Amino acid sequence: MKKRKKRFLVVLIPMILILIVAAVTMGIPLYQKYSYGTERADLGEHYGVSGEMSAIILQNDQIPAQALIRDGRCYFDMDTVRTYLTEGFFYDGSYNGGCLMYTTAKETYEVCDGASSYGVSGVMTDLGFPLTLRENDRLYVSADYLKMFALFTVDIYDCHVQLYNSWGNNHDMRNITRNTQIRERGGIKSPILRDVEEGETVELIEAMEDWSKVKTSDGIIGYIENKRMSNAEGYTDVAPAAPALPEYTTVRLDTKVDLGFHPVYGVAGNDTLGEALGEAFGMNVIAPTWISLTDNEGSFRNFATADYVAKAHANGVKVWVVADNFNYANETGTDIDETYLLSDTLRRRKLAADLVAAVQAVGADGLNFDFEGMPEDSSAYWVQFLREVSVLCRQSGICLSTDNYVPYEYNSLYRIDLQGQFVDYVLIMGYDEHYPSGGVAGSVASIGYVQNGLNMTLEKVPSQKIINAVPFYTVLWTTSDGRTSGQYITLANENDFLQRVGQTPVWDDETGQNYVEWREGTTLYQIWLEDSQSISAKLNVMNTMDLGGVGAWRIGYGNADVWNLLRLYTYGQ
Repeated sequence: MKKRKKRFLVVLIPMILILIVAAVTMGIPLYQKYSYGTERADLGEHYGVSGEMSAIILQNDQIPAQALIRDGRCYFDMDTVRTYLTEGFFYDGSYNGGCLMYTTAKETYEVCDGASSYGVSGVMTDLGFPLTLRENDRLYVSADYLKMFALFTVDIYDCHVQLYNSWGNNHDMRNITRNTQIRERGGIKSPILRDVEEGETVELIEAMEDWSKVKTSDGIIGYIENKRMSNAEGYTDVAPAAPALPEYTTVRLDTKVDLGFHPVYGVAGNDTLGEALGEAFGMNVIAPTWISLTDNEGSFRNFATADYVAKAHANGVKVWVVADNFNYANETGTDIDETYLLSDTLRRRKLAADLVAAVQAVGADGLNFDFEGMPEDSSAYWVQFLREVSVLCRQSGICLSTDNYVPYEYNSLYRIDLQGQFVDYVLIMGYDEHYPSGGVAGSVASIGYVQNGLNMTLEKVPSQKIINAVPFYTVLWTTSDGRTSGQYITLANENDFLQRVGQTPVWDDETGQNYVEWREGTTLYQIWLEDSQSISAKLNVMNTMDLGGVGAWRIGYGNADVWNLLRLYTYGQ
């Protein structure tokens, strides 16, 4: 009996050992497969940051930019500031050894590189910490200083900051029902970003079948199992108090603007004012082309006279002085470098002050800028120049307006969206859809071109600030031997021209214009006419848009019929 029992144990024990080994051999992989991973993510690697740099979580997304954290304060580089916070800052690396500027409706704030204080009108205020830092050839600006000018919130965490720059967003929330972890990806083996305790609340970003993408209260975005969460009450965020900045006031007419450009290319040209007023019946603003830049230092010629302004005022017409960058240059062959002129703060501010003084010297009512053909790299300088001019004009009660092309991507450097914030009127030159030097025959201003241009402008500028200028001219197109050229014909002269050539135009619905073409031998002639019918069609479109007014290029090109149409558009009678 004992021998049999002993033999049984001899057989049983190895079998048990085999079973144990088999269980262990099979159990370990199963455990490894189904147990929760304990690997913890390196947050620096997770966010792609090191040293003093931190990732930026904007709303619920990590953006490519990074923040600099120093002495417990957050700094954003200028690209980040302009892209996500405000485009109001301007930097001049040569002024005062490097100066960051912010121009409000009334004044300009200045911070020298690395300074802890800012100046306004010569008064310095020290905040006790560097307002800007320069690292790796980048200028960083303190978030605490930025909050004086931009509406946002930022919280600093380990390796990342949480940035909010928009509000009124709905947040879907979840309660954590059991201690768990938030992981880099959905899956129990994914590295842990941090532990999440029962009772915490997280924001649901994206719901999935087993795991969901969430964000914790400290801005960590990752994944938590759905079985660890339950529904919680959501909320809609509310914007914090906006920075206490002065409001932009405007100097505008009580009625719509009815503006006529008056070409004056010498002091003697002022003598044509009487004729201009006689032609442009109903016009309430005349814009003489008095000022033109003459060099890169900000000098300009000026044909303005107080007598002209007094006569215009006596006829109930306001005077907006036109300043351009091309008339003198075209006459003399001078090359005006706007980037050079406007990029230097001292030159830029002197030009602004001199122009406003020129307007004041003759008692004029407004300053109109007609700066055309500027290079792409002048954009930031042009905008800052207009900001600084706008402060001077606002202080002096001068109406500030700008002339702009129909807005397309290729001329976006003029930034009519920013102009619309601080300029009183943004005038759109609603013409030159086709022009002689372009070499392609077509309308100067088809109805579709005008309508599309105004629609694009309305996306960027308040309607009451928009003036649409119409052309009092057209182009005679000549195509011969495969070459197309053109010459201008004024609206005032086109009827006589058509009679001379014996042609009768036909209305074209597509362009909203009368059209005529004829041949002489192998030469094709074409005209898309501007006349009372085409101008009326444009004004009808403008009537639906509640614009600030209408302009005309130019006095001397029109006739009684079209000026009467502009008067009816302006006053409704």
